[in-house]
Amino acid sequence: MHGLMQGVQGYIYPDELELQWGVLIVLYPYITGLVAGAFILASLERVFKVEAVKPTYRLALLTALAFLLVAPLPLQLHLGHPERSLEMYFTPHTTSAMAMFGFVYLWYLMAVLVLEIWLDYRKDIVLMWKASTGLKAWMYKIMALGSDDISERALLTDDKVGHFITIVGIPSAFLLHGYVGFIFGSVKANPWWSSPMMPVVFLFSAIVSGIALVLVMYQFTAWYKRLPVRMDCLDTIARYLMYAFIIDFSLEMLDLLHRIYEADESFKSLDFMVHTRLYFSQIILQIILGTLLPIGMLALAQLVKLTDKARQGLYAAAGLLTLVGIFAMRWNVVIGGQLFSKSFLGYTTYKMDLVSREGLLPSIVLMILPFVILAVLVRILPPWPSAEDEAA
Repeated sequence: MHGLMQGVQGYIYPDELELQWGVLIVLYPYITGLVAGAFILASLERVFKVEAVKPTYRLALLTALAFLLVAPLPLQLHLGHPERSLEMYFTPHTTSAMAMFGFVYLWYLMAVLVLEIWLDYRKDIVLMWKASTGLKAWMYKIMALGSDDISERALLTDDKVGHFITIVGIPSAFLLHGYVGFIFGSVKANPWWSSPMMPVVFLFSAIVSGIALVLVMYQFTAWYKRLPVRMDCLDTIARYLMYAFIIDFSLEMLDLLHRIYEADESFKSLDFMVHTRLYFSQIILQIILGTLLPIGMLALAQLVKLTDKARQGLYAAAGLLTLVGIFAMRWNVVIGGQLFSKSFLGYTTYKMDLVSREGLLPSIVLMILPFVILAVLVRILPPWPSAEDEAA
């Protein structure tokens, strides 16, 4: 009890001493946000015909798939008995937003993302099947479903179906991540979460984080493969990132102004949190380093005539800072919303272990795992034009 009471200030109920949701629940909306944002960036080329971002189209899809495969793992670890999650499929509870996520996840994974990637890569899969031998040939044959029809008519059908799936995938991506904000926003008992702006803020922050991730991954993979970087592609992605970031930050500030103007009984408690417990994570990390600084970098690169190398450096730094800032935002929402008592008279602290089930080490592994999966995916399905030409 003495250990639990350390860091407690004021009056707090005994069941509020230990947080129910830890860093794993921070990771879950962060990872799903990266998925949704990467897919939205890919849709710019497929649906909205933004040809400048075409070099990142396949990379964005594979990035979304790699992170989507890992997205449920934080929840599974948090459950303690992950086998119980199957109950949502066997006994569906349509009035539960959390239970329905399982169906949204399967729909987005199998019916949208995997199918779109398969249709886009089908010609390349067939060509690699014909050019390979042994187990590799069998792998590509299975991926091609045994069909080697790459006639002009078949490819035209693939393109039309893929275009339709991408259109369906845009609201699906919004639904995948928007429901997370919906869950937090519908918790009326917690004034930190209870806001109709929460789903919208989560959506735009997801778009920002996904675009930033693909921006950084494109530069990294180009450097690693020693491929030329398309500056028109980088400039366009950075421009969309800046626009989305400005909208996201404006929505967050609008929500803040509304809370300040409303000034209900919880306002003093929330204000105390921002100036003490969450000062570093919210003011320093989220707002200054993770929002204002990257927006300034992106604006500088867009408005001032700089060399290609200088712009690449600014874009890479802005992308990394953005990823840190969005993670801090998720941390402040999930952890910050549990640090004050329901009585608004006391405050506690969050203590994260190193190697426990919900500790720092498992969290680091969960963040590294999508990149490992992505490394495997890009070897099987190369997203670079030069690799595609060699296969052809």
